[in-house]
Amino acid sequence: MREIRVIGDPVLRTPTEPVTDFDRDLRRLIDEMVESMYAADGVGLAAPQIGVSKKLFVYDVSGRKGHVVNPELTIDDADEVLDEEGCLSVPGRDTGKPLYAPTPRAAGVSVSGFDRLGRPVRMKARGLLARCFQHEYDHLEGVLYVDRLAKDAKRKILLQAP
Repeated sequence: MREIRVIGDPVLRTPTEPVTDFDRDLRRLIDEMVESMYAADGVGLAAPQIGVSKKLFVYDVSGRKGHVVNPELTIDDADEVLDEEGCLSVPGRDTGKPLYAPTPRAAGVSVSGFDRLGRPVRMKARGLLARCFQHEYDHLEGVLYVDRLAKDAKRKILLQAP
């Protein structure tokens, strides 16, 4: 299990590098990410959240679970959906639990990339899974969900964060 990095750590604001080696180390990293995600009660986790600047995320949303290496995200349905969103990397200073705020996201997306063995994967998603994919993909670009909030909502979250 790996420690979850929190807001203020530069790795969370740095765009990631593509994975080039689909080897035992990558498989071990994916397993450690899944373990860390479950230990923190998350539904998704991107590699930068454990200090690894690689294009990779894992997820487990409503029974759909897996990982995507070197993901590319495409917006399929740009209708904006505003729903509560939080992040393991943006915990409350006093509680250590994720801070939530209504966050705008696209209604539907497609994600393509590779699995742990380098085989192509492609998925379409709506609802919470689409939100998760967008959230984790943002991490790979050095973006946090607070960056998508209205100014007042962002200020409120940041005042509560470490």
